[in-house]
Amino acid sequence: MNDALFSIGYATKPLDTFLAQLNEHGVSAIADIRSVPYSNAFFDFHREALQRSLREAGIRYVYLGTELGPRSKNPAHYDATGQVQFDRLAASALYRTGIARLKSGLGQGFRIALMCAEKRPEVCHRSLLVGYHLLREDNLTVTHIQHDGARLRQDELEAGLAAGDEGDLFASVEDQLRLAIASQWQRYAYRRPATPAPP
Repeated sequence: MNDALFSIGYATKPLDTFLAQLNEHGVSAIADIRSVPYSNAFFDFHREALQRSLREAGIRYVYLGTELGPRSKNPAHYDATGQVQFDRLAASALYRTGIARLKSGLGQGFRIALMCAEKRPEVCHRSLLVGYHLLREDNLTVTHIQHDGARLRQDELEAGLAAGDEGDLFASVEDQLRLAIASQWQRYAYRRPATPAPP
């Protein structure tokens, strides 16, 4: 089961390339983890259009953006600045429901790819939220299908982030990794638009 979970982004990627990469890695199901399953720039990846294309390719589709998306309707999942906190999301019952559904699919023999828009997994919640917590809490490794089709395991991605983060020179390896991930959360986690001040 631990070699059957992938992630993939589609930004700037032609649909035929996207489908070919799924086929190359033996993916049999897509879990769409976008909070909003539509794209202003890539119309082939609108939810309904994508479902049709995947069905024709023999690939199942499930929408899990409500459970595993990078945004939340719960105000408690945001800090005072309006930025979502991935650790709070990961602790929620809704998120754990999404993880349970993923694990159920894996248990049924599906090879699942978590899908979002971002082309680089290291700046997307599919690694910073889902991949990070799956590795620690469920002993599941996400293998990220990069833009060129190459594979990058979650632990390899994290090692690269830790090596490139200036952080605390004297921190342990695990602490250095936590600092690097926290830095990525701060840079890339969704922030709600500021509410205009009343006139």
